[in-house]
Amino acid sequence: MDYILGNTKKPGCFFCEYPNDVANYRQNLVLVVQEHAFVCLNRYPFTTSHLLVAPRRHVADPSELEEHEYTALMSLLRDSVVRLKRAVSCEGMNVGFNLGKVAGAGVADHLHGHLVPRWNGDTNFMPVIADVRVMPEYLDEAWQRLQPAFADLPGQHAT
Repeated sequence: MDYILGNTKKPGCFFCEYPNDVANYRQNLVLVVQEHAFVCLNRYPFTTSHLLVAPRRHVADPSELEEHEYTALMSLLRDSVVRLKRAVSCEGMNVGFNLGKVAGAGVADHLHGHLVPRWNGDTNFMPVIADVRVMPEYLDEAWQRLQPAFADLPGQHAT
């Protein structure tokens, strides 16, 4: 409800701020920060352990990334899929980018990919049918479970 009512929306771009706020990685749900990309939990997830993978540079579209930034983003996305599958034992996963507001991007001006773990019989129909989200786990608990799975990746991690 905080998101819907707008009580937690802050000015600025959290995708730009979070990687630089090392002291608050856990509070900001950041799992790993690399030179050109980073991973954090979605604060408003579709399901438990819903991750966001974003470039460090503020761009809206993949075509705006330099080749090395694109490669770093896609590499971290691939590495995140492997670690997320291992950490939550999901049976499937939705991976994608929503480009632009009309495509469903909640933050349209900073490119980011979604990794949404899926299980047979999960409640993903709830947001569509009843505009309700069922979350079986608190975000900090998800962060604590996922953080060790990302500890072997190069980059900055919460201490």
